[in-house]
Amino acid sequence: MKIVVIGGTGLIGSKVVTKLGEQGHEAVAASPKTGVNTLTGEGLAEVLQGADTVVDVSNSPSFEAKAVMDFFTTSTTNLLEAEAEAGVRHHVALSVVGTERMAENRYFAAKLAQEKLIEESSIPYSLVHATQFFEFVKAIADEDSDETTVRMAPVAFQPMAAEDVATSVARTAAGEPLNGRIDIAGPQEYRMDEFFRKALAMRNDPREVVTDPQSTYFGSVPQERTLVPAGEATLGTIRYDDWFATQQTPGK
Repeated sequence: MKIVVIGGTGLIGSKVVTKLGEQGHEAVAASPKTGVNTLTGEGLAEVLQGADTVVDVSNSPSFEAKAVMDFFTTSTTNLLEAEAEAGVRHHVALSVVGTERMAENRYFAAKLAQEKLIEESSIPYSLVHATQFFEFVKAIADEDSDETTVRMAPVAFQPMAAEDVATSVARTAAGEPLNGRIDIAGPQEYRMDEFFRKALAMRNDPREVVTDPQSTYFGSVPQERTLVPAGEATLGTIRYDDWFATQQTPGK
């Protein structure tokens, strides 16, 4: 199959392109770096010509409320319209576990809006809801911190490696449309504060992790099970300790 990966030069997308290529598919990386811009529509018609499936793993460059909402609604609308014109038979999008349980969060709200557009389009689809990535540990820690402390809520947390995310996305893209979603998560569930206490120590980060039930996660206070799958989920195989050991630069 010809499978176009929107965001195909990024962290997840580049891995998805590689995996699909190894499976014998014609995997095409599409992003502004390759002349394809979903916000403006530039290059979409050309890259989608003859495509069977489109995978969207693109992300907003800004998490500010209006910017992130505009990115996901505009880019998804443009993409779905171009797919309909090209006769694409399967749309796959990467989203986030817990979107519907923290809808007041600016990023989650934008992802919900994106999902609604996909669900209401004429194109068969599959949604992959993933938990947070190991690769974003530092960014999450920096979100509610100062020079000496990092504040973390004592809630369930089940992060996963980008490699495992890409494996699930590629498998979904090569299969039949679900017209629904799957949840994917890491192989181990932690308490969020305990995980970051361990993860920062492994990075030799001197900041103290303070347990704070009111600590925010990118602007919202998570509840006990907000950030982990609510039901059945496909679990990755890469554990944090093993992933960390492979990083040339600790915490990369």
